[in-house]
Amino acid sequence: MQISNLTFNKSILHFIIFTRPTVLLAIILLSFQIAAVQLPDKEKQAVGVEYMTGTGDMHGVRIAYRPSYNHDLDIPLIGITRLSWETSLNLFDLHGSARNEATYGISVSPVFSKSLPNISHNYPLTLEFGIGVAYVHEEKFGGVDIGSLYQFEDRIGLLIGLNENQNSEIAIRYIHYSNGGLNTKNPGLDFLSMAYVYRF
Repeated sequence: MQISNLTFNKSILHFIIFTRPTVLLAIILLSFQIAAVQLPDKEKQAVGVEYMTGTGDMHGVRIAYRPSYNHDLDIPLIGITRLSWETSLNLFDLHGSARNEATYGISVSPVFSKSLPNISHNYPLTLEFGIGVAYVHEEKFGGVDIGSLYQFEDRIGLLIGLNENQNSEIAIRYIHYSNGGLNTKNPGLDFLSMAYVYRF
């Protein structure tokens, strides 16, 4: 029985450390109550345009929208954290061996945002983290069988405000797509991205 429990505990530890590093990093960073500037005006909606590059020489553009449906949560040990909802249209263009091959997808994700200490009040910093769901119109593209039209979209990002009110921001993100084991084929897709976000 002890050997079985030990094996189970090792598999959980392996999953957390090696399979979901973005989740682990977000938990660590969000686990500190820190003095920081306030989050942007929660009554504002936002749009974003994002350039992505990643797995298999794949490039993409992501167009995102967040309605003014935001909630500030006072989470123990973390402090004030904002919950927002984001929907996006994702356009992927593949190069290299898959030249001129393209696909598209849509996603919906809850996004948690937390203010970070700032070097300058003119450039406020925000950490964001989210796990949402996505649909892609091709199960195979870029020479990769992703196993399912339905994917989970994990993200962790750093947003840098371009003014004190954070009406304009630049975001740097790591985004991971995976079907979460819904299919035996689950290679996952990884992207680094840069986005411009505008609130109004």
